[in-house]
Amino acid sequence: MTERVFNVDSVPVLALGYRFQWEPAQDCYVLLYPEGMVKLNPAAGEILKRVSEKKQTVGELIAELKAAFNGADLDDDVYQFLEEAHGNDWIRPE
Repeated sequence: MTERVFNVDSVPVLALGYRFQWEPAQDCYVLLYPEGMVKLNPAAGEILKRVSEKKQTVGELIAELKAAFNGADLDDDVYQFLEEAHGNDWIRPE
């Protein structure tokens, strides 16, 4: 099993060259980079929205998402997305 890049105290930030925004034409959040654009599903958009808005730990990010989504058990999903986003070079730990 591979070790996680992110833990509860990590602070994820967007990687250099990426910009997160709402794209009305696509009706979704997107991640823009020099070579193109990534259309994000709603869950990914909610996570990256919080990553791009302020610096916070993964623990704080998860707590904020739980508060926004009625205490849903989403810890594993958040960690999985963060690892995938890191693997795609969209984010990095600060």
